[in-house]
Amino acid sequence: MGTSLCLDSIDQLRCELTPSLRGTPTVELAALADSKAGISLVGKLELWQITGSFKARGALANVRAMSPAQRSRGVTAVSAGNHAIATAFAAASCGVDAKLVMTASAPDVRVQRCEAFGARVERADDVHQAFERVAEIENDEKRVFVHPFEGELTARATAGVGRELMLDAPSLDAVIVPVGGGGLAAGVSAAVKLTQPSCEVFGVEPVGANSMQQSIAAGKPVRLDAVTSIADSLGAPMALPISFAHCQRYLDDIVTVTDSALRAAMCEIHRTLMMAVEPACAAGLAAARGPLRERLRGKRVGIVFCGSNIDLATWLTLAGDES
Repeated sequence: MGTSLCLDSIDQLRCELTPSLRGTPTVELAALADSKAGISLVGKLELWQITGSFKARGALANVRAMSPAQRSRGVTAVSAGNHAIATAFAAASCGVDAKLVMTASAPDVRVQRCEAFGARVERADDVHQAFERVAEIENDEKRVFVHPFEGELTARATAGVGRELMLDAPSLDAVIVPVGGGGLAAGVSAAVKLTQPSCEVFGVEPVGANSMQQSIAAGKPVRLDAVTSIADSLGAPMALPISFAHCQRYLDDIVTVTDSALRAAMCEIHRTLMMAVEPACAAGLAAARGPLRERLRGKRVGIVFCGSNIDLATWLTLAGDES
């Protein structure tokens, strides 16, 4: 399980999805380079994807693959926001009804973006209740559940991010990718290793939401009793078999970063790039500045800026202590 990715299949799906998505740039981040450690940085700006995150790739791939009968029943999804927006977009693109469940902590702007695509949104108190509610909807209304991170098709779609990064910046020594449930890391790490086996790939999770790190240490997917982090987009409470298998196979290591480090990285990105990003989007830089700094010394490093759907008030609340 979790070993079926190949470059031909990755490139084929990427080409199929391209007309419906936005091409996201790979850029030199000279302003963020760590001159003392000799670390140069290259960013894959997936936050400029059509729905504000990489999630559009997996959601669109899964909805496009549904049968006419499945489409007639509609879709449902659970998310802190980015996957919900992506599913709403994918459903609207394919003429499918969408009913979504989002956590109460998700900023209102994310709900509004879902509704702008015609989706209906329910709120749940926390991520565990959100998964329980979406299971009820799936069972009672027979809607197709578009999983936020698990599945071979999802991994193949997110692999497009890593494939594009490696084609645009072929001389990278390492790549850093945020890890929530592991769908992005599964695809990106596979694409990087299949393209350039010598390039290291590091995952980064919040200290309070490190389900993949714990899973790899245990040798099997585990479930967290609680998730505590400002990075709600990285707050998946469990790892699952397919994404776990890819991450276990292709990631060289997973490190964790604190909320304080995420805040500092958010503020540094704002000062240097004039971009107000959500915590998940700043995780790669936080890792490069902290737990990975010595291991990356003297290297050229790619960072996946996974997405950012955040309003100014929420950004100021989250990053205010460091700004």
